[in-house]
Amino acid sequence: MMYCLDEMQNRVFFPQSALDQWLADGTVDLRGTELTILAESRKYRILEAVRVVTEVTGAADVQELVGRVKAKSLLEEKGAELLESSMILGDNAYDVVPGWLGTPLSSWTEHLASPERAEARGASRTAEDPKSDEDLITAYLMKSV
Repeated sequence: MMYCLDEMQNRVFFPQSALDQWLADGTVDLRGTELTILAESRKYRILEAVRVVTEVTGAADVQELVGRVKAKSLLEEKGAELLESSMILGDNAYDVVPGWLGTPLSSWTEHLASPERAEARGASRTAEDPKSDEDLITAYLMKSV
């Protein structure tokens, strides 16, 4: 079976701290489980997640979670206890970044061609338009720092 890489959708991670700032400054709109980056009219279905940064006890990361983003519900099903930026799972303790896992509601190609994007952007084009969801989120994260 062949896949068109352009049609495959990457999921992206939105750190809670960035999302809080974007909501406060009107950069994004959040309605239920749908997040929209307003300047691009890019829409994502989101669910609560964490990015696992490091295992802090020195024990082996038997679940191979470090460096990954996992849905909070999946981790809780495995018995994980989450509190702010910490997680305990079995004999392991982890530092985590709370946030949201976003799945684009359309492919990047469909998004680029959408009338909603054209309307949201108007005449505002930058020298470096984002080439992917990752580029788009990175640009917004860099503005937040």
